Amino acid sequence: MVLGLRSAIGSDVGRRRTSNQDSGATTGRLLVVADGMGGHAHGEVASAVTVSALTELDARLPPDLSDVDLAEELSNALVAATDNLEQQALADPDMRGMGTTVVSLLLTGEHLALAHIGDSRIYRLRAGSLEQLTHDHTMVQQLVDEGQITPEEALVHPRRSVLMRALSTDHEPEPDLDRVPIEAGDRFLLCSDGVTAVLGDDALQETLGSEDDPGAAVARLIELANEGGGPDNITAIVADVVEVADADEPQAQHLRVAGAVAEGASSS
Repeated sequence: MVLGLRSAIGSDVGRRRTSNQDSGATTGRLLVVADGMGGHAHGEVASAVTVSALTELDARLPPDLSDVDLAEELSNALVAATDNLEQQALADPDMRGMGTTVVSLLLTGEHLALAHIGDSRIYRLRAGSLEQLTHDHTMVQQLVDEGQITPEEALVHPRRSVLMRALSTDHEPEPDLDRVPIEAGDRFLLCSDGVTAVLGDDALQETLGSEDDPGAAVARLIELANEGGGPDNITAIVADVVEVADADEPQAQHLRVAGAVAEGASSS
């Protein structure tokens, strides 16, 4: 049995932003979402550069990843993105301070290699049960971990968007790296906090479980986030793990991009 991914991606500016600083991309084996930050410091460039670094990695990796150290490859791609941002900031000081979150999954056999920095998230829906696979790199999550506030208090904390880790021009990236076992029938959600700032786990689980088509699930998540006020840019990828007949089929899906990277924001 060969496992592949069937995915859909969508991105929306939301109701309160004037531009989209999110970026995302999918191929037959790569899923990635990045949420740029920095406002006038060109967050859209940071997200687009980071997504481009990962799609370039996917393009140069061999079809068979069984002998590839994907943790090292993903780390190197994020370092390359950081170096690119640093060069752009040196050329244009207005760009210094730009940064981005990033979540990514890369298919290899019966696993997905995971990379994560920031507060964009990855969820897995398996047999009707939703599990968050990433741990937010935020101030409020740290306070929750230390027992200083409750998860409920974190949802309304005034500093809930303050990141403790991001990919930026200021330092080397510090990603969480993992390998996630997969089964046919698993459904994954990768999203920016424009989704999770509005929709709780119950709403995510209901939407992911009720829409059979990944594209319909993405469209519904964006719709619900906007109905909830759309306070930020909204980007989501929904991907189903499926059995495929041809070992080459998981890599057959062409590159699709959304958000700032689709608008050519990787340079300014």
